[in-house]
Amino acid sequence: MNPPTRRDFLKTAGTAAAALALQGSAVRAAPKPAPANPLPRWRGFNLQLLYRAGRAPVAPNEDHFRWLAGWGFDFVRLPLSYRAWLKKKSRPDELITAEDARDVDESVLALIDQAVEYGQRHGIHVCLCLHHAPGYRVGKNVREPFILWRDQDAVDAFTFHWDLFARRYRAVAADRLSFNLFNEAPWPNDDFNGSIYLRAVTPAVAAIRRHTANRLIIADGMGAGNLWTPELIPLGVHQSVHCYIPGILSHYKVDWMKDRTEWPEPRWPGATDDHGYAWDRARLNAYYSAWSGLIDQGIGVHMGETGGSHRLPHAIYLAWLSDVLGVCRDLKIGWALWDFIGESKFGILDTERTDVAYEDWHGHQLDRKMLELLQRS
Repeated sequence: MNPPTRRDFLKTAGTAAAALALQGSAVRAAPKPAPANPLPRWRGFNLQLLYRAGRAPVAPNEDHFRWLAGWGFDFVRLPLSYRAWLKKKSRPDELITAEDARDVDESVLALIDQAVEYGQRHGIHVCLCLHHAPGYRVGKNVREPFILWRDQDAVDAFTFHWDLFARRYRAVAADRLSFNLFNEAPWPNDDFNGSIYLRAVTPAVAAIRRHTANRLIIADGMGAGNLWTPELIPLGVHQSVHCYIPGILSHYKVDWMKDRTEWPEPRWPGATDDHGYAWDRARLNAYYSAWSGLIDQGIGVHMGETGGSHRLPHAIYLAWLSDVLGVCRDLKIGWALWDFIGESKFGILDTERTDVAYEDWHGHQLDRKMLELLQRS
């Protein structure tokens, strides 16, 4: 089963009516509301350190944690590739064996130790997320020896790596460290649904809790983080929503979608997706309001990713982002911007926008207007 691509996301995420219908049926069955979101309203960023296999691991920079804390943020999500800490060094498109998938290079894990320590030192909650998990990763040109939804070897390897982290960080307090099982579960299809999702992650959740019973565990929603998953509720894990809606706006002319040649002139409100839906704050509210049904049932919600292309006109991007963050406020959930510095250029430092008057920040280019918007949110 091939994972969805960002192009698939743009095609599918525009079908708001289908997504709303899927979630609406679960909302109608929800009991009386719980008093509050069980997860803290964390606000922060994704830091890409060990995400893409095949590249040399990048050591965390303590300044990043220091700056974020000084600006008033309290959360960092670390997107990780499990293949970065294997002894077998491989490209994502290179096939490894099931045995390779459990042979660990401790020197790379020491870099994650550093990030966890910097978080504790500066009052930043660190959330570890397997963006490339055994048997699953969003993206093209990825080869795994097994499939997480189908193969027991994949479930065993997935459980092995979360058991490794749970043992390694068992003494770290729950309010300082959480585990996000993997990034962006697939859209429901013939090979994947909520029951299959539950079966695949249950052994890993049990392994984590054997070491730290109160560790906060977060599962990304199905449909690339668009749909919350009722089947996971009995497991007692919290869930993460992602917001790149409408994709025609958030992913405007991004480098990894060069095969798309036609992009409508961006605007907000009123961006029209490939299915003809015109988006504004009211439609965003309608699309994401279903997640309150999860909070009603005592499960915490956090927006683990949101953000937009550096090729989007700055004023339009800030207007869209302001509405997304407003949705988070209305739902009383926290958020994490994708990302922080360079790399995808969705963040606030070194984004190479052509229409921003950057401020020098310790040798980096800081988007002060975006920073101030985030601080207000």
